Amino acid sequence: MVRRELNGHSSLVVVSSTAKRHSSRMNVAKSGYRVFSANSTAACTELAKKITERLGVELGKSVVFQEPNRETRVDVKESVRGQTIFIIQTIPRDVNTAIMELLIMAYALKTSCAKNIIGVIPYFPYSKQCKMRKRGSIVCKLLASMLAKAGLTHIITMDLHQKEIQGFFSFPVDNLRASPFLIQYIQEEIPDYRNAIIVAKSPAAAKRAQSYAERLRLGLAVIHGEAQCAESDMADGRHSPPCVRNTTGHTGLELPWTSTAGVLCFSVMMAKEKPPITVVGDVGGRIAIIVDDIIDDVGDFVAAAEILKERGAYKIYIMATHGLLSADAPRLIEESAIDEVVVTNTVPHEVQKLQCPKIKTVDVSMILAEAIRRIHNGESMAYLFRNITVDD
Repeated sequence: MVRRELNGHSSLVVVSSTAKRHSSRMNVAKSGYRVFSANSTAACTELAKKITERLGVELGKSVVFQEPNRETRVDVKESVRGQTIFIIQTIPRDVNTAIMELLIMAYALKTSCAKNIIGVIPYFPYSKQCKMRKRGSIVCKLLASMLAKAGLTHIITMDLHQKEIQGFFSFPVDNLRASPFLIQYIQEEIPDYRNAIIVAKSPAAAKRAQSYAERLRLGLAVIHGEAQCAESDMADGRHSPPCVRNTTGHTGLELPWTSTAGVLCFSVMMAKEKPPITVVGDVGGRIAIIVDDIIDDVGDFVAAAEILKERGAYKIYIMATHGLLSADAPRLIEESAIDEVVVTNTVPHEVQKLQCPKIKTVDVSMILAEAIRRIHNGESMAYLFRNITVDD
């Protein structure tokens, strides 16, 4: 109720709830930006709700659903003309459906005359397919082109698998880091973390591990080598070409050969040697903290934990930004020597947490919300990268 003065007399005027909601919508419209979620499943909208709560805005009204024939349909229920739109898209197990939802949502907003369309994609899918392997393709670059064609003008993401992925895009990409939140968890939730050592599960992850070790002022260990039946054998062409190739014609190539009874015999090409798994660094009597960007197939992490236990580590933690935890990951973690797996909420994993109490979650909605606010207000993003090293 509002008191008004009319001809010297005061009176009470009742303002309806409809008018209040209309006023609220006007205030949101004046802010010049809206936040939408392109996910059709409720579990995937949790992060979007946390971000909008921190921003103090309502989630945009839209409907995203699957037709009976599995086609994706998107209906935007309010005007977005001339506004900056942020689409928050978390990636569940059904990756391809989530990608189509994002593409269709972006294109719907583009055709509705939105001024700018910014994708907030905490975990960027297909990021592991960013290099050419055999006769495959660089799918990550294809996805970047599709997003640009759909209408996206900017992307906010977190801990890309390879930083060079940013070069696939024709528009700006802000690659945020989760390491400050994971480091804070280590300092506050791991008792006696000063007796810990940061572990890289492979030489390729050594730079990331070194970045953590330097900021925590802890030692560093690196696991080198691989299991005798690693899945990478087929991926890296380790068993090709075949050991012996015989030919009687001109090959057109200068290859090493020897002549036997008039037949050219090419030299035997040996497969790559697989060094045994070793730990470079002393982990005896220490807390081992393995850090990585993605934890999906946990076989490598379980094997690493067993090696560290054999070398004398008495507690083993896994810290990763994106907890995909596919297939039997929760069961394998529960049965392994791993004491705790800590991941952020860039990917929904509530079901996996119910299956395995060792899985813990760190909320990163704060930095995503701050990134949205700064981009909309035209402020510098440098503050969000303070104390972040190049190798992180």
